[in-house]
Amino acid sequence: MTVFAPPADQAAYGPYGPGRLHTSPEWNRPIYPFQGRVGADPFPAEPGRYHLYAAHLCPWAQRATIVRTLAGLEQVVGLSYVDDERDGRGWAFRERRGPDPVNGFAFLEQAYEATEPGYAGHISVPVLWDRAGGRIVSNHYPDITLDLATRFARWSDSPERLYPAELRALIDARNDEILHRVNRGVSLVGRARTQEEYDDLRQRVVAAFESLDAHLAGHRYLVGEQLTEADVRLWVTLARFDLGYNPANRISERPLSGFPHLWAYARDLYQRPAFRDTTDFTTFGHRPPEDNADVKRIDVAPGAADWDEPHRRGPA
Repeated sequence: MTVFAPPADQAAYGPYGPGRLHTSPEWNRPIYPFQGRVGADPFPAEPGRYHLYAAHLCPWAQRATIVRTLAGLEQVVGLSYVDDERDGRGWAFRERRGPDPVNGFAFLEQAYEATEPGYAGHISVPVLWDRAGGRIVSNHYPDITLDLATRFARWSDSPERLYPAELRALIDARNDEILHRVNRGVSLVGRARTQEEYDDLRQRVVAAFESLDAHLAGHRYLVGEQLTEADVRLWVTLARFDLGYNPANRISERPLSGFPHLWAYARDLYQRPAFRDTTDFTTFGHRPPEDNADVKRIDVAPGAADWDEPHRRGPA
């Protein structure tokens, strides 16, 4: 029998976060505490053994779904999506996105509970699930994409080498830059509590975009002459910028198209199936920051861009 969770109900259960997303000093575990690695005991690399739980609106989860496709793992690692809405109970499986095809769970919390009875921490996606062991391998999103990119090559005929050994130091450095200046930077702007902090944080993001735009004026990709994991990490934030991060956090008067080389690069990637087929722009809505009389923010309206516009960067 197919099992679905009841509709999200914040009136009854509250918003997700309080009591689950622990950020207090006394919480002595990582927010993403399950950090097993495929290829290390007890999680050998095997086709059909692992399943990826993801969410369309979550950029960290989309990174994993893009890499799964680029690495040619559609028949090697399973995939299903949680519902787009959640309340205090966390991610759930509902009719819009389909049931849990592996365990028949109604809530993703059940996967965490099966792995660690009494688990009281953050219920996040992506989650890499071990079918054989009946437990979570990892909810540590940086490791999941690296394992998908490297651990299953013997069962893939994909030509993509997203994390090649000879480029790993450069990719790691670029990933660190993207994480702090872009992936997290766009959200930090919305949390600013003073005018000085707001102005500084948003200018940091704009400066990062300008730097990337300048790099992409003369390079097709971020590292070397090939698509790598760094491009995936950047792209998920770019895809959400005009509809989500910018109108929510009031970062820049310029939309993504105001950075012409960055915009062409973003379209170049989107027009490839691994990016297009894992993207649902309808989930990238925005929620304005809380009113704060101490911070005067710029006005930014959501922008609907033409992602199918030719990128004119030559053949892939």
